[in-house]
Amino acid sequence: MIGDKWSILVIGQLRDRTLRFGELHRAVTGISQPMLTLTLRQLERSGLLTRTVYASVPPRVEYTLTELGSTLLDAATALGEWAATHRKEIGDNRRRHDDTHPSRTRP
Repeated sequence: MIGDKWSILVIGQLRDRTLRFGELHRAVTGISQPMLTLTLRQLERSGLLTRTVYASVPPRVEYTLTELGSTLLDAATALGEWAATHRKEIGDNRRRHDDTHPSRTRP
C-alpha cells in the first residue's frame, strides 16, 4: 500500500502540518477526489495518519501523520533522492532498450 504513488505523495504533504481534505486535494496534483478518499482511508486504517472530524457546519475534517507515518519520511525522501540522482541513467536505459526491442516497449 505505501508503495503506491498517491500514498507517498499524501504522506509527503502531511510532513510538516495538519491539512484538511480540500488542502490535500489541491496539494496532490492529479489525484481525483475518490482516489484521495480511498488513499486517506487506507493510510488511516494502517495507522499512518489520524482523521479528526470537528462538529461544525459544514463538517471540518483534518488529517495528521501519526508517529508511525512520520517514520516513513526518511525512507520516502531517500527513495526520491535516488530517483532524482539516477533519472537520466534510467531514461537512457529505457531509450536504449526501446530502440533494440521495439516490439516489447510499453505504449
